[in-house]
Amino acid sequence: QVAETFKRVLADKHLSTLKSIANLALTYSNQGRWKEAEELEVRVMETSIQAR
Repeated sequence: QVAETFKRVLADKHLSTLKSIANLALTYSNQGRWKEAEELEVRVMETSIQAR
């Protein structure tokens, strides 16, 4: 929910949004939810590259 709120309020490319999504990916990874974690990490990396 936090990641979605940041996304809605601050937009996809804002650092706080990307950090929240990366933290969610880490949580998914720790839970063994590898596919979901990977999808989020790729999203964070691609957005970070585009934002530069």
